[in-house]
Amino acid sequence: MSVRRLSKTQPASFAFSKESMKQADWWIAKYPPGKQQSAVIPLLWVVQKQEGWVSEPSIQAIAKLLSMPVIRVLEVATFYTMFQLEPVGKVAFVQLCGTTPCMLCGANDLKKVLEAKIGHKNHISADGKFSWEEVECLGACSNAPMAAINDYYYEDLTPESLAKILDDFAAGKKPKPGSYDGRLASEPRGAIKTLVDPKLYDGSLAKKIKIPNLPEKPKKTAKSEEKTGA
Repeated sequence: MSVRRLSKTQPASFAFSKESMKQADWWIAKYPPGKQQSAVIPLLWVVQKQEGWVSEPSIQAIAKLLSMPVIRVLEVATFYTMFQLEPVGKVAFVQLCGTTPCMLCGANDLKKVLEAKIGHKNHISADGKFSWEEVECLGACSNAPMAAINDYYYEDLTPESLAKILDDFAAGKKPKPGSYDGRLASEPRGAIKTLVDPKLYDGSLAKKIKIPNLPEKPKKTAKSEEKTGA
C-alpha cells in the first residue's frame, strides 16, 4: 500500500458549516452513548463534501467533536483512499480508472484528453476548477473505459465524449452520468441476444448420452448368506 500523507499546504483553521454540523450531529446520534467514535468515517465524508478534501484542521475538529485522539482520526483518513488529502478541483474532480480492462479499452487515450484539458495528474488546473488522478479498479469493468467525476460514474467513454463532458462542466452544466454508448447499465452493445433462442436453454443442443444397461444385482442365495453371515 502506498504511503498517504497530509498536504504540505494547510488552511489556518476549519469550521463546520451550519448544514455540515447538522449532518454531523445526525450521524453521531445514530450510535449509542460511548460509541460516538464510530461516526469518524461519516464525519470525514461530511468534511470532504463541504471542503472537497480533508485537511489537518478538519481532522482536529473531528477528533474534538468525537472526543478521540487526533492520531486515530488521522489513521482513518490516511488509510481510506476515498478521502482526498490534497485540494481538488472545485468544479470537477476526475478519477480515471487505469486498471487492465479500462486500459485495454482506451484509458490511455483518455489520459491524453485530461492532460490537454486540465494538465498533469494530481495537480489543480490554473483556474482551480479541475483536477484528475489515475485510480485502480472502480468496479465498472463491463463499461470500460470509465471515470468517476465528483460523485458519479461516466462510462463507455471515448476521447470525444470525455472532452465534451469536461467542456460542459466548464460551462456550468451538469453532464448526465452513466453510459455514453447508449447502453442501459451494463447490457450488451447492440441487440440483446441472451435467451432469445430456445435451443440455448431448453436442452435440445445438449449431447444425449446413452447410458448402458447396468448388470443386475446378484440375487442372494443360501450359500452367499452363510459366507456373509446374513
